[in-house]
Amino acid sequence: MFRTALRNVLAHKARLLMTVLAVMLGVAFVSGALIFNDTLSDGYRDQTAKSYAHVDVEVRSFDSSDKVPGLSTKALNGIARLGGVAAAAGRVDGMAGVTDKDGALIGGDMFGTGANFAPGKDGKDPLYAFAEGSGPTRPGQVALDEDTAEKGGYHVGDTVRVALKGPATTYELSGVFTTDDTWVALGESLALFDTPTAQRLFLQPGYYEYVTVTAAPGTSSTELAAALRKTLPDDTDVKTGRQLADERAKGGASDATTLSAILLAFAAVALFVSVFLIANTFTMLAAQRTRELALLRAVGASRRQVTRSVLIEATAVGAVGAAGGLALGAAMAAVARATFGVFGAKNPDGPLVVTSTTVLVAAVLGVLVTVLAAWLPARRAAKIPPVAAIGSAHLPATTRSLLVRNVLGGLTALLGAAVVVAGAGAGGSRGKALVGLGAVLAVTGVLVLIPLLSRPVIGVVQPLLRRGFGVSGTLAGQNAVRSPRRTGATASALAIGLTLVSTLTVLATTLGQAVDKVTTDIVKADYMVTDTGAGLDASAVAALRKVRGVTAVSQERLTWMRIDGSQQDVTGVTPADFREALRLTVVSGSLDTLAKGQIAVADDVARSHGWTAGDTVPVEYADARSGRLTVGAVFRHNEIVLPVVASTDVIAPHADRASVAKIYVTTDGGADGKALAAALAGHPGVRIGDRQAIRDEFSGYLDTVLDVLYGLLAISLVIAVLGVVNTLAMSVFERQREVGMLRAVGLDRRGVTRMIQLESVVISLFGAVIGIGVGSFLGWAVGEIMKADVPGYALVLPWDRFGLFLLLAALVGLLAALWPARSAARLNMLTAIRTE
Repeated sequence: MFRTALRNVLAHKARLLMTVLAVMLGVAFVSGALIFNDTLSDGYRDQTAKSYAHVDVEVRSFDSSDKVPGLSTKALNGIARLGGVAAAAGRVDGMAGVTDKDGALIGGDMFGTGANFAPGKDGKDPLYAFAEGSGPTRPGQVALDEDTAEKGGYHVGDTVRVALKGPATTYELSGVFTTDDTWVALGESLALFDTPTAQRLFLQPGYYEYVTVTAAPGTSSTELAAALRKTLPDDTDVKTGRQLADERAKGGASDATTLSAILLAFAAVALFVSVFLIANTFTMLAAQRTRELALLRAVGASRRQVTRSVLIEATAVGAVGAAGGLALGAAMAAVARATFGVFGAKNPDGPLVVTSTTVLVAAVLGVLVTVLAAWLPARRAAKIPPVAAIGSAHLPATTRSLLVRNVLGGLTALLGAAVVVAGAGAGGSRGKALVGLGAVLAVTGVLVLIPLLSRPVIGVVQPLLRRGFGVSGTLAGQNAVRSPRRTGATASALAIGLTLVSTLTVLATTLGQAVDKVTTDIVKADYMVTDTGAGLDASAVAALRKVRGVTAVSQERLTWMRIDGSQQDVTGVTPADFREALRLTVVSGSLDTLAKGQIAVADDVARSHGWTAGDTVPVEYADARSGRLTVGAVFRHNEIVLPVVASTDVIAPHADRASVAKIYVTTDGGADGKALAAALAGHPGVRIGDRQAIRDEFSGYLDTVLDVLYGLLAISLVIAVLGVVNTLAMSVFERQREVGMLRAVGLDRRGVTRMIQLESVVISLFGAVIGIGVGSFLGWAVGEIMKADVPGYALVLPWDRFGLFLLLAALVGLLAALWPARSAARLNMLTAIRTE
């Protein structure tokens, strides 16, 4: 039986090709994700190990009161005097963007890092090796990493402009260095300043963010860390260089992990959809080999042996698909790695990493999915009686088996729909759980019912096919419903993909419209100014106020307060300009009270704490000083403004380093984006967006989600094409005699081609209609749960997207029919008629 199974695989290799491709595609995404993640993780691990090669221990201080910004010079000197310490260097860093000679940021819109040069007794800093010049030792000097200096065309002695918070400042280039710093190795710029300058720019004079410690000979990093923990206060964090390298490696590989997760989502969809293709293929193969399998039973093969024979075939197909998928996955990982740095980042050096775990996962996954999908067809094949060898007819499914299937499918679908509706009405976490459970039941039930649904749904278009395409259309409609099981299994691949995509398209479209409406209703300003670096400052606000045609400039300073014992994020605004830039819906009180030093609170926050307009509440500011403020207004919660709004006059004495996160600009029509950009020419990294850009700012993430979803749809479409091709090709093989008879009674080759193409399109559209219908229902249910948290939520059905999905489904049908239709049209009439 083993040899028989292998011979059957070789005999039907053309028919099994699409199955192999489907398995290969799913395995490729899984193995590609694993290879990509392992490669980048190993690369980051090696790079961070180099980065911390000169650091035995790092010490940081976390003062929960925020009264102390870091480790003082006194603390640094105390660490340096401890036994077992060879050297200790205070470090401070922050965001700094280096501009080229044209004033543009080197490395695109993203800022790099600024840090201090901390020389030891020998005048050298072990973290940096200077290729030209030396480190900065006085204010007004800066040193750049080698790559940044090369990109900017800078040499020692040149004038370099560096942007921090606010306009760029001019420095003299003192040196160019190389470093094993992880982020520099990945393409980020690094600017070094003398220590007092770095402290003033990034922290506070006399303080360091952390201290790097070198162990004395004979003292291990672990021993030194233990000694420092005993000596230093409890709020001090002490870690060895190895611990820091491991943490940095995990952080550096987070982007790779995100991309791997997306690839694994693609793999899950691909493999799930492939199950239907595999099951359909083996079902059709078993039906076509009814006589052969019956003969095996007649000559003594048991049911178990027949089942085992089919499963051996599935194992062989899965193994081939897994091997091909592993090779394709490695290629995908290489491509993903090559394109990973498209935004200017570099990949860590090193070869592709293909671990034994990846190989094992690919092999097991490919074989397991194929065998599981082929198990039911194998059991059906084993039930073929020996007497079937006498005739050549394919044995149809019994009426009882179809009845049982339809009853179970109908009950499951109804139960799932009821649970989904109950969850939509319940809301909250309980509602989410019910909708999730109901969605699984409903989708499962619909997939089981698809054969039953095929007749009434396709029956709707049969008159159109008859009137529009004559005999070919009539035959195509009849063929599409001739075998409901086969039609359902073929359409399932597309239905699954479109269910997922339609659900989230409905949600994204509805949420996008809600966010867009809220943005349009709230934002009155014509432009929004943001920054990609450390933030804007008062100079940007002042520059914008001077632009002719500007009527209001509303800044948003971000800080926090502990109000009545609860920490809240706070937006600092200038009250007069705030009213001109944003339109908040006031529930009680008045926003005019902001100018009197009172605060405005979102209604959900006020409700949860029992605050009302006029209440006076105790507050603790970011600098740990206390006071009392009056709630002057309660406004409706929205996604544009933080839950607490206060005047900048209130927060400035307590958060002098609070950066300007956004600036809203209102004009009388006389100022445009170019005029605003000219006013901020000295601020690299500034972005100026008009009203459309403002809407995109708050709803752009939804477009990103949709892009990923459409990628999932593309995978479903590819596998759907393979499934339809496979089904039609095998169907044409089964119907050779029928096709020959049609040709004999006058149907020409064009008519045969059109018949196969229309059958394919009808099956594809059937799957699309089921997927869009179920997806819309689930999208409504999830939206009902979310609408309480989304102001302005109202269900929107994206008919234009649905129309596009149907067009794509029709295109899938046409593409899938190319080869089967051509094969059918080229059949020799007489040979086909003689075929049994």
